[in-house]
Amino acid sequence: MDDPLELGRVTDRRPPFKYSALSRVWFSDTDAQGVVYYGRYLPYFDHARTEYHRHLGELRVEGAEFVMRASEVEYFAPARFDDLIESFVRVRRIGHSSVTYECAAYRLPDETLMVTATQTVVLVDLAARRPTRVPEELRRPLREFEGADLEE
Repeated sequence: MDDPLELGRVTDRRPPFKYSALSRVWFSDTDAQGVVYYGRYLPYFDHARTEYHRHLGELRVEGAEFVMRASEVEYFAPARFDDLIESFVRVRRIGHSSVTYECAAYRLPDETLMVTATQTVVLVDLAARRPTRVPEELRRPLREFEGADLEE
């Protein structure tokens, strides 16, 4: 049975982003000052990236896994309990063994930019524990979805 719930969506609201996902700020996401704890944006971006992958068809490689290599985050405004966050995600670049994502979180409905991030994952061969080439079967759907905005 197909799930009619939409956890992520294709969008043209914030080019070059073409995909976003919604998250609600839970009380447990906030710190003693009542704002979203800075580390909680990473799960919002993980959620958006997971839905992006689901939209493109899972993007899996037998015998290999993507592991986080680098994450750079910049904070612009605080979010609070019960705010609605729209997290945009895109693949900016595919390297030999890496994929670099860009993310941006905006509060709705006022469209305030809260946080941006750049995250790079590396495809690692599980048996050898070494980086391995991102295969064409993963590159193709990313290339088709991102179009001319994708660096290779």
